[in-house]
Amino acid sequence: MSDTPLFESLEGLRGTGKSTIAPMLAVAHGAVLVPTVPLIYQALRREVDLLGNTEARMCFYLSALFTAADEIRRYLSAGTPVVVESYFARCLATHRALGARLGVRLPPDLPQPVTYELTCGDDERRRRLADRTKPVSRWDALVEGAPDRVTDAYAQFPMHRVDTTRLDPDEVLQAILAIDTQGAHHRADAKPVGAHPHFLPPVPCRAEGACRS
Repeated sequence: MSDTPLFESLEGLRGTGKSTIAPMLAVAHGAVLVPTVPLIYQALRREVDLLGNTEARMCFYLSALFTAADEIRRYLSAGTPVVVESYFARCLATHRALGARLGVRLPPDLPQPVTYELTCGDDERRRRLADRTKPVSRWDALVEGAPDRVTDAYAQFPMHRVDTTRLDPDEVLQAILAIDTQGAHHRADAKPVGAHPHFLPPVPCRAEGACRS
């Protein structure tokens, strides 16, 4: 077994279980749960989310992620495992699905997580979202109008897919813990996401009004 501390990320659409499972996974692995939008970004985050510029929002979240990556690197260097609820994959996939035209190549020395894509049947996912009391932002609404584009963009990233449909949180956690992250799947995650050339072009936006409104 490798002595390198484990770094894990949860990805997926809203309602698939990321917020619930991330702290459970951190506890299971004795890891630190690192927010990928650090505290110093939170006030500006609310202002940026009120704007309609997809590229500006993408750059803001990339900046937050690079700042979080420095913290993640420090934990890993100290031998402490790390869990995050979404990482660069979500930022790139979501904004490209919403029409961002920026070409981005991530530096190869970024901390590279073992990544789990949580999925869920659409009917159940929408029921989960309907049960939430958290307000839905305009960006959340835009993503909900383009889930297939987001899923297509996610498909370009090396991730372990975990279907959470009809599973309770403990069952989802056990499904994740049962994945072999030391074998072939772990090697699949070793290539930096920015090294894949087909990640760089934007995903075509089929409904320009929806992407820019």
